Amino acid sequence: MNDTLKGLMTRPTDVGGTPFDPMAPRSPRARKVARLFIVLAGILAMTGIAAGAFYFSMKPVTLRIAVGPPNSDDQKVIQALAQAFARERNYIRLRVVPVDGTTTAISSLASGSADLAVVRGDLDIPKEAMAVATLRKNVAALWVPPRAKGAKGKPIKKIADLSGKRIGVIGRTQANVKLLGIILDQYGLKPDKYEVVQFSTTGFSDAIKGQNLDAFFAVGPLHSRITAEAIAATLRDGAAPTFLSVDAADSIDQKYAAYEAAEIPAGAYGNGKPDDAIKTLSFNHHIVARKSLSEITVAAFTRQLFSVRQTVLNEFPLAAKLEAPDTDKDAAIPAHPGAAAYVDGEEKTFLERYSDYIWFSFMGLSILGSAGAWFAGYMRKDERISNSSRRERLLEMIAVARKSSSGEELDELQIEADDIMRDTLNCFEHGTIEEGTLTAFNIALEQFHNAVADRKLLLMSMPPSPARPNVQLLA
Repeated sequence: MNDTLKGLMTRPTDVGGTPFDPMAPRSPRARKVARLFIVLAGILAMTGIAAGAFYFSMKPVTLRIAVGPPNSDDQKVIQALAQAFARERNYIRLRVVPVDGTTTAISSLASGSADLAVVRGDLDIPKEAMAVATLRKNVAALWVPPRAKGAKGKPIKKIADLSGKRIGVIGRTQANVKLLGIILDQYGLKPDKYEVVQFSTTGFSDAIKGQNLDAFFAVGPLHSRITAEAIAATLRDGAAPTFLSVDAADSIDQKYAAYEAAEIPAGAYGNGKPDDAIKTLSFNHHIVARKSLSEITVAAFTRQLFSVRQTVLNEFPLAAKLEAPDTDKDAAIPAHPGAAAYVDGEEKTFLERYSDYIWFSFMGLSILGSAGAWFAGYMRKDERISNSSRRERLLEMIAVARKSSSGEELDELQIEADDIMRDTLNCFEHGTIEEGTLTAFNIALEQFHNAVADRKLLLMSMPPSPARPNVQLLA
């Protein structure tokens, strides 16, 4: 306990007074300890906030991904990825939303019923959709079945020969018909110059019987099982089909951003078909995400996607076709910022992502602490003013004590001084006054004690006043 408090709690007793034992306040050291506990509590609170932020940032997030048609290779690949994510307890989990096809998948993404979707790159992709990865590359195959014996007419050897012919398109989606139209248009064949007959990808062999079709068109990945089965179903007497080369692929590539010139290598569809490499068009199947989806979430999904690619490769070879999205600004489908951050190696760490929040939290606590201190000081303003007036009263009492002629009056002044001292100690305990103010009060209190003691000694040394005679007035 410092000398200031000792002085306040002690007063002279050698002049007949009684020692004063007020309620002992906490010392400045105790107050420092209390402040230390407050600081530690603040640190623990911030640690708890940081731990809570880390927990919620790492809490598994389930994303809905629309993919179709049902039982397609795309759906099987996505299902395998979802199982791998769940098995490895990854941050991102997938919930497969089966749809009829890529057109419906795009609609699901636009309506908000899906967070991700597997879509064809040659469709009208809304601005809300942004690329996360390339799932696979598709190629267009256009072939003519072997001519029947005794068939009349000029054989079809090039695309221009398809004028006035009936062409079977495998797959019910209009996107395949649109692509065929783009190719034929490049050769001057308008829709009224040919006839299109669409078929389902299942039951194709039975469906084409008796259709008398002149050519067939299919779209799928290289080495596609569906395309290979369709080619096999159109053969006659084991004769080889004629594959039509899209020699204008480079020109179409320049006109349409979604398409690229490509080649179908020899033997891509089994049994040496085609015999030689065939020039054609290709386009990508993408995994896209809503633009509004969190950058952190998409970056985590992209990282997981490529980390488990080898895991599902053995079961679904198509997964090996997974490629990073095009992060160029002029890409046909812009890459999502989260995917681009992962691909370009700019993915942020936990501290980088939340450093601003942590810093603002500390700043907020500091401002709240300062505001709280100011408010507390403001609330104690009246208490400070009252204590200041009582200190002035103590100084006035010194002058009164030095002129007092009565021991009873001095005792009353002493009792009042005790009340002032108790009030001052309470103010110091509450933080209303500082230690410097308490020191000044101690000096005034010591002067008052000395004045009272000196005055009592003086009064005790003075002889008692003679009693006045009792004089009665005679009538």
